[in-house]
Amino acid sequence: MKVTKGQIFTRGITHRCPNCGSRKLFKEGSLFELNPECPDCGLKIERDEGFFLGSMSLNYGVTILGFLLPVLILYLVGVFSGLTAAIIAGVGAIGFPILFYRSSRSWWLMSYYFFLPHHLPANRGEIAAGQDENL
Repeated sequence: MKVTKGQIFTRGITHRCPNCGSRKLFKEGSLFELNPECPDCGLKIERDEGFFLGSMSLNYGVTILGFLLPVLILYLVGVFSGLTAAIIAGVGAIGFPILFYRSSRSWWLMSYYFFLPHHLPANRGEIAAGQDENL
C-alpha cells in the first residue's frame, strides 16, 4: 500500500487529507465548512449522504466522556458546587463540540480510511483526480 495506516493516523490527527496529506480539508477562511473534495488530489471528502453522522457521534461521545463526565465526577467528589458544575456543564456542552468540530470531522475520516485503507485512491493505483471513490 502506498498510504500506510500510520500515515492515515498521522494525517487524521493533524487534519490533513488521508490520501495526499494536504492541509485543505476545510475551505480557506472557514472554520466549519468542508471542501467537497481535496483540492490537491480530488479525494471525495463527504463520501455519501449522511457520512457526517459518524463525526457527529464521535463529537458527542468525546464531549460526554472527555468533558461532561469529568465535571460530574468533580461535582460528586465535592470539588464543584452544584451551581458551578451546572454552569460549567452548560457552557461546555455548547462550547466543547464547537471547538472539537474540525477534529471530529478529520478523525472520522481518519477512522474510515484506517479500517478501509484500500478505499483510498492512492492505494488503488488511481492517478486521475475525480475518479469514483465508491468502487
